[in-house]
Amino acid sequence: MSLMIGVPREVFPNEKRVATVPEVVEKLIKLGFSVAVESGAGDAANFSDETYRVAGAEIVTGAAQLWAKSDIVFKVRGPSQDEVGLLREGGTLIGFIWPAQNPDLMQQLAARKATVLAIDALPRTLSRAQKMDALTSQAGVAGYRAVIEAANAFGRFFNGQITAAGKVPPAKVFIAGAGVAGLAAIGTAASLGAIVRANDTRAEVADQVVSLGGEFVKVDYEEEGSGGGGYAKVMSEGFQQAQRDMYAKQAREVDIIITTALIPGKPAPKLITAAMVASMKPGSVIVDMAAEQGGNCELTEPGQAVVKHGVTIVGYTDLVSRLAKQSSTLYANNLFRLAEELCKTQSVKSDGIIDANMEDDAIRGLTVIKEGNVTWPPPAPKLPAAPPAVAKPAVAVPAAKKGHGHGGSGEPMAGNKLAIMFGVAAALFWFVGANAPTAFLAHFTVFVLACFVGYMVVWNVTPALHTPLMSVTNAISSIIAIGALIQIAPPMAEGMPPPNEWIRWLAFGGIALTAVNMFGGFAVTQRMLAMFRK
Repeated sequence: MSLMIGVPREVFPNEKRVATVPEVVEKLIKLGFSVAVESGAGDAANFSDETYRVAGAEIVTGAAQLWAKSDIVFKVRGPSQDEVGLLREGGTLIGFIWPAQNPDLMQQLAARKATVLAIDALPRTLSRAQKMDALTSQAGVAGYRAVIEAANAFGRFFNGQITAAGKVPPAKVFIAGAGVAGLAAIGTAASLGAIVRANDTRAEVADQVVSLGGEFVKVDYEEEGSGGGGYAKVMSEGFQQAQRDMYAKQAREVDIIITTALIPGKPAPKLITAAMVASMKPGSVIVDMAAEQGGNCELTEPGQAVVKHGVTIVGYTDLVSRLAKQSSTLYANNLFRLAEELCKTQSVKSDGIIDANMEDDAIRGLTVIKEGNVTWPPPAPKLPAAPPAVAKPAVAVPAAKKGHGHGGSGEPMAGNKLAIMFGVAAALFWFVGANAPTAFLAHFTVFVLACFVGYMVVWNVTPALHTPLMSVTNAISSIIAIGALIQIAPPMAEGMPPPNEWIRWLAFGGIALTAVNMFGGFAVTQRMLAMFRK
C-alpha cells in the first residue's frame, strides 16, 4: 500500500512558500505516492487549489485533517508546537529543522516516535547530494533577491549612464561572503551594471568571483578559511582584525554592502560595525542576509528596514519567501529527488514506500531522528578506501655494448646517430640549394621557418586547448590557400615569368592539405557546438 504525502499550509509568520508544487505532484504520484494538499497551502505562491487538483492531489480542508491522514509530511519551516501535536505517531517529517538550534523541538518530535529528515543537515560535500541540496537552491534565490531589495532602497541606477541631463556614475557594490548566496548576488549586481567587489575567507572562490564579473578583495593576512562541509570556518583574531580594516575601507568607498556570512550552529559573525555604517555615504544601503541569525551588521534590526546615520539597513528575514513561486518550485524539486533516494532500496521503485537507509551517507546525514531515536549529529562520513599500491616494475638496465671505441657506453651511439641525421639533412639542403632556382630557395626558406614556428606553437599548447586552437589554424590555413593560389595562377602582368613547375605542384599540395584542415576544423567545431544545444 502506497504512502500518503501531506503538504500543510505554512504557519510561520510571512512564510509564503509551499513544500511542493503541482508540477512535482504529478512526479510524486508516478513514483507511487498519494498526495494531499491543505486547502490554500499554495495561494501565497500563486498555486491555486485547482492546479493541485488537476495534477492529481487531494485537497483537504483544515490542518488537523491533513496531518491525521498523512504518512509523510513535506514542510518548509520547522513545525510549530501545535503541528508537532498533530503529527501522527510514527510518522515521517521532512523539512528545515535546524537540529543544532532547536534541541527542544528535537525532543518533542522524538517523543512522537517520528522519523525526521532535516533537509538542512544534508552532507553537501557529496556530489550526488547536489540534486537534494535545498540550502543551495534557496540561497541562490536569496542572493538574487538581496540585490533587488538593495536596488529598491538605493536612490540611483546601478549602471553608469551619460545622458543629456547629466552623467550618472555606476553604483559600487561590496559583497561580504562568496558562498552560493554571495555568488548569486555578484552575478545579479554585475548584470545590472554595478561595479562589484567581493571578499571571502576561502581563497579558492576568487576565480568564481572574477568569472561572474566581480573583483575579489583580498584580506592582507595569510590564513586558510575553508571549513568542513563547504562552509567557512571561524578565523583567528589576527585575520579578523585585518578583515575589519578591509571592511572599513570598503564601507567608505562603496554605495551598497550585502553581507552573507553565516557559520553553522552559531550566531552570525559581526562584520559591519556602527562606526563603519556612520562612515558610509548618505543614501547608501546595507542588505544583511544573515539577519535571521542575528545579522552581520551591529545595527541590523531583524525583519525590518531601518535608516541609521543616513544609511538604509535592510534586515528582512524572508528574502526567499519574497520570490515564493520560484523558491517553492526549486524546493519541491529538491524534496522530490529526496523521495526518489528514499525509494531506491525498494524492490519496485514506484511502489510509494520509503526507507531511511542509514548505510547511505546522504540519507544518514539527513536523518536526525529515526523512529523516535535521536540520531543527530551523524558520524563522520566514511572515507573511500585508498587504492591498492601498484608496484612499479623494475627497469631493466641495458647491457653495455662494446665497440665504437667508447668503452661500451650507449650515449655516444645516440650522439653518433644525431650527427648522422644532421649530416644527411645538411647534404639534402646543399643538393636543393645547388640545383633549385633562386625563387624556389626563397619560398623553401619561408616554408622551413613556417614549419618550425608552427611546430613550436601547436605542440607547446596543452592538449585540452587543441580544439579551440583550430580557429587560429583555420585562419593560418586561409593565408596558405591564398598564397598557393597565387603561385598556381598564371602571371597577371606581362613580362613576369611563369612559376616553376616544382612550385606549382607544391602549391597544389598545400591547397589540398589546407582544404582538409579547414574542413575538419569546421566539422569538429560544429560537433562541439551541437553538444551544448538542447
